[in-house]
Amino acid sequence: MASRGLLDQVKLIIPPLNGKLHKGQAGRVGVVGGSADYTGAPFFSAISALRVGADLSHVICEPGAGSVIKTYSPDLIVHPIIQEDSTPESVKSQMEGLLERLHIIVVGPGLGREERTQSIGRMAIEVAKAQEKYVVLDADGLWLIQNEPHLVKDYKRAILTPNVVEFKRLCDSMKVPKDSPPEELASRLAKAFGNVTIVQKGQQDIISNGERTEVVDIEGGLKRVGGQGDILSGTVGTFVAWGKNYEEQNLKGSNDSNLKLQDIPLLAAIGACHITRTASRLAFQKHGRGVLTSDMLVEIGPAYSELFGDLGEKGLKGNL
Repeated sequence: MASRGLLDQVKLIIPPLNGKLHKGQAGRVGVVGGSADYTGAPFFSAISALRVGADLSHVICEPGAGSVIKTYSPDLIVHPIIQEDSTPESVKSQMEGLLERLHIIVVGPGLGREERTQSIGRMAIEVAKAQEKYVVLDADGLWLIQNEPHLVKDYKRAILTPNVVEFKRLCDSMKVPKDSPPEELASRLAKAFGNVTIVQKGQQDIISNGERTEVVDIEGGLKRVGGQGDILSGTVGTFVAWGKNYEEQNLKGSNDSNLKLQDIPLLAAIGACHITRTASRLAFQKHGRGVLTSDMLVEIGPAYSELFGDLGEKGLKGNL
């Protein structure tokens, strides 16, 4: 059963559909990843961001991936700027221009572990930090971070979404004691990174920024599909984009809630974990063992409605 208290906190960062927002204000998400061999992961991440409710979703990738991803959906904006001979220096100005238009980037889905593509991921993170953007690290982005943890250390706008194997590697990299109580590992890892947000995926999702830890253990599907983590990363991206807008309105004095701005990444992850688990459950109920990642995509909208209802302006006020 979803915690109503937690979901009510998440609702605070969701923009109401009141007809007053212009295109882009409900979230501009970018995914940095995708190579000739890996086109599904960035697609699932980017399209999930739209399915949750982002206005615009971009994919920054290699040309071989870009031509394929464009055939998957015309709703995505694809930038095939990572050429085979690209260096971080050769695409940095383009990356800076793209990121200036976004609220958040997801780095890692389908990026690959070759030094060439890892160097592009490294540069994207550094550009995002310089622009004070939020960054979600998943998949091959986490491979980069386990080898170069300084890239996100003390950067509290970073969110890491490791699976079981990736989590262990990060703990080893940051020398988190192996004999730590299992329920404290996420918190200790977050503290070791300087209070970034950690989403420890598993039978239950443990989310921690080192100061606050929450557990999402609502029912999911009985089969874990291969792209479920990509769906989560894109969903986190949308919630964080909403949080970015909330933050900007707060700084203008437009919000009067007691929500701590430092909790925005954590609340975004909580909302995303609830939706991903619920979409997994709904898809599994229909398809059983044969469930595919694409089956989950069409359940994201129903999962959102089940958890948050119709958040028009009146609905939002009535649910808080």
